[in-house]
Amino acid sequence: MTNVVITGTGLFTPEYTIDNDALVASFNAWVDTENARRAEAGIEARLAHSSSEFIVKASGIHSRHVLDAEGILDPERMRPRLRERSNDEPSIQCEMGAVAARQALEAAGVAAADIDLVIVGCSNLERPYPAVAVELQAELGAGGYAFDMNVACSSATFAIETAANAIRAGSARRALVVNPEICSAHLNFRDRDSHFIFGDACTAVVLERDDLATSEARFEILGTRLVTRFSNAIRNNAGFLNRVTDADPQALDKLFVQEGRRVFKEVCPLVAALIGEHLQALGFAGDDLARMWLHQANRHMNDLIARRVLGRDPSEQEAPIILDRYANTSSAGSIIAFHLHRDDLAVGALGVICSFGAGYSAGSVVVKRV
Repeated sequence: MTNVVITGTGLFTPEYTIDNDALVASFNAWVDTENARRAEAGIEARLAHSSSEFIVKASGIHSRHVLDAEGILDPERMRPRLRERSNDEPSIQCEMGAVAARQALEAAGVAAADIDLVIVGCSNLERPYPAVAVELQAELGAGGYAFDMNVACSSATFAIETAANAIRAGSARRALVVNPEICSAHLNFRDRDSHFIFGDACTAVVLERDDLATSEARFEILGTRLVTRFSNAIRNNAGFLNRVTDADPQALDKLFVQEGRRVFKEVCPLVAALIGEHLQALGFAGDDLARMWLHQANRHMNDLIARRVLGRDPSEQEAPIILDRYANTSSAGSIIAFHLHRDDLAVGALGVICSFGAGYSAGSVVVKRV
């Protein structure tokens, strides 16, 4: 069996930051205008204000990075304002991916030309074709083949398993997994229950055959495990059939929608069981884990999942949180946590990268520092 190691990671963080106070001020200004319109129209239902305290209590989020703040904070727009690019320019996701990928390649000590496989996995791709992964492959000068994949917030771990399997099968020696998430573009900033959830970011991971790796910081992939279960509790109905079904492209269901309480109740036990059963199959127990790099969607979800796996409350070191300043960055979240909170692990220490979300879907990647 060919051993596969993670030898480098990269992170693109947008330059703009929106804290809760600024986001709430914009939302509440829109609520006041909308309530005045409703009163004038004789509509009795009124919208409630949001607050920074409500956001922190509900999610643990204090701020988020975004590609554009001005458009989001404009009460008359409340969505990012991004320039449409010509076909001869790098796409937005290609540009994000190139930054993160070059960091990961440098950390791994690998030339782009030595990459045999590029996978771009994220919740929303900016176009159906040509694949962003193929564009990124060309931008970097990578070899081999490339393709896009979408498993929503689980895209990173699903892509890591796909890349690791390709290396084990001999169809690739080195692979690059990139997760460019522009979550602010599919978020309804006029929904009190979700207007604060997402931020933008891009991550990259280099995987190699162990016998080819030169990086001193290596994490051997001991095993991967994936699970999916259909649910409508998290949904986005935007798609190419909207124009032929005469659906309203501005309808609320063409953006992110979820039943938050239902997601919490159904996803947490699913993920905890996935990790626990995966560890058991590999001959380990929860107590053997030194680190849990969990999907960064909600602080309460992460705490509950870690508690169920470990059998006790996790420390900040055991289950690091980055969503307080990045918010939910979909598939990039668990990789951001891994990128920022792994260097202190001793040789032989075990950890799990786990992402979960719409589908439902969840992926577990158990690694060992070598």
